[in-house]
Amino acid sequence: MNHSSDGRTGVAILGSTGSIGRQTLAVIDRHSDRFKVVALAAGHNKNLLLRQLLQYRPSLVSSASPFEAEHPQGTRGVTGPEGLIAVATCAAADIVVVATAGHAALVPIIHAINAGKIIALANKEAIVCAGAIILPLAAKHGVAIRPIDSEHSAIWQCLEAAPARQIKRLILTASGGPFLATPAAELDCMTARDALAHPTWSMGAKTTIDSATLMNKGLELIEAHWLFNMPISGINVVIHPESIVHSMIELCDGAVLAQLASPDMRQPIQYALTYPERLESGIRPLVLSDVGCLHFEAPDVERFPALGLARQAGEAGGTMPTVLSAADDVAVAAFLAGQITFGDIPVILSTILDRHQNQPVERIEAVLEPDAWARREATTLINAVVKANSAR
Repeated sequence: MNHSSDGRTGVAILGSTGSIGRQTLAVIDRHSDRFKVVALAAGHNKNLLLRQLLQYRPSLVSSASPFEAEHPQGTRGVTGPEGLIAVATCAAADIVVVATAGHAALVPIIHAINAGKIIALANKEAIVCAGAIILPLAAKHGVAIRPIDSEHSAIWQCLEAAPARQIKRLILTASGGPFLATPAAELDCMTARDALAHPTWSMGAKTTIDSATLMNKGLELIEAHWLFNMPISGINVVIHPESIVHSMIELCDGAVLAQLASPDMRQPIQYALTYPERLESGIRPLVLSDVGCLHFEAPDVERFPALGLARQAGEAGGTMPTVLSAADDVAVAAFLAGQITFGDIPVILSTILDRHQNQPVERIEAVLEPDAWARREATTLINAVVKANSAR
């Protein structure tokens, strides 16, 4: 550790201008005596990226497309996929925060593991699609993967209290999203604006839509299977609208351990950076007497079929989770663009899963090829929906 020149822990961030990236920088600001930003990678929000460069003066920056503005002195710029890999393997980085959504993080994560970097992971898709590759590789290199998603961070924290042999099941909590109480007949009328109004969390658009369909929880279920070496059948999901209990574990003697905190992503982000140490975080203290009641209910997989589809894909294994995740990426983008309805999303996912010939995942190509196939299939289905709607 402490590869930065001044003795602080060097942090590289993939996705610095997104929701998790910005909150990671807020955590670093609070503990700037311990952490130093050494490399940043971002997509197309170049104005914000430039402000970040001027504030943090990293040695390396990557952007999705050429950067017209001049880099601050001492900052080297790289573009495209090679830039993500360069940031992920930056010599001054001790920890790589993977805050990018989607499959673009897969190859950089593998390079970061090969370089011996600690991975602070907020990207679901890489583990969902390539857990069979990433987890053994991390074990081979002795690399820690520290989860940032609040649910997986909660389970990780709970698991510190008991050895793996004593764990009976994992229990992921879900807020239920903005449509939890929406009548089934009205779901198809819900717009992207409606779906983006999440009741408890501040997240990026893709994650917020996935929360509304419960696909987010489905992907987290598959991710938990890989991160914690638990069979899909040993992972349950429970709806918890208050988002105070972030997840739980049940032990073999019937005890249930839970992690509770105010819904603020800075807590799991900070713990991924400071583990095993805990520092003051600045999040709002949790006062249970003010919360009053905590509610729990079983998810309705008939109203929200994406969760059931994810469980099926996880149980099937192989390339099924890759196909599900890639198709969801395309379908959510189409919903955000107003091309399809909320109810079209699970129909498209189910159709593509039915068409796919499952294959084992033994190499990166086994992920990339079905990913591309699923995106093409989803695009074809969406175009057919758009054409049918325009003909009405």
